[in-house]
Amino acid sequence: MLVEFSSLPETSRVWIYQANRSFTEQEIEEISLKLNDFITHWTAHGSDLHSSYTIKYKRFIVIGLNQDLNKATGCSIDASVSFIQQLEQDYQVDLLDKMNVSYKQGEFVAYKSLIDFRQMAKDKAVGPNTIVFNNLVNNIAEFNDSWEVPAKESWHNRFIK
Repeated sequence: MLVEFSSLPETSRVWIYQANRSFTEQEIEEISLKLNDFITHWTAHGSDLHSSYTIKYKRFIVIGLNQDLNKATGCSIDASVSFIQQLEQDYQVDLLDKMNVSYKQGEFVAYKSLIDFRQMAKDKAVGPNTIVFNNLVNNIAEFNDSWEVPAKESWHNRFIK
């Protein structure tokens, strides 16, 4: 069941899919319609999943699920991954590669391989105050507090000397 993202409790689980490029406005409209349809029909063992999504910075698809009502199962998680894989094919975009880093350069969101980000840190092109996106957050509370943070407050800190 599709609900407003802002209505999900802070304990709701989140999955963050980071695109290797920005989506166009038209793509965001199309993806939003597809997400609306997917989430409206997303179930676990026949029970509605109270869930929602948001698209941030034209680059991140964030799916939230209120697990206080119904938990995601292996089959429902598989269905969501299949949905994301279909988006990858439809829009020729990478959403599942976790070996990349997004960070802010001013208001621009940059995207680099982990190897390139590590080298940039070594070269001091990024530092402890560089705003990074910690896509490893687990719930909405962490998403709100720890998703978009200085590198020194994230797992990215291991690369900053």
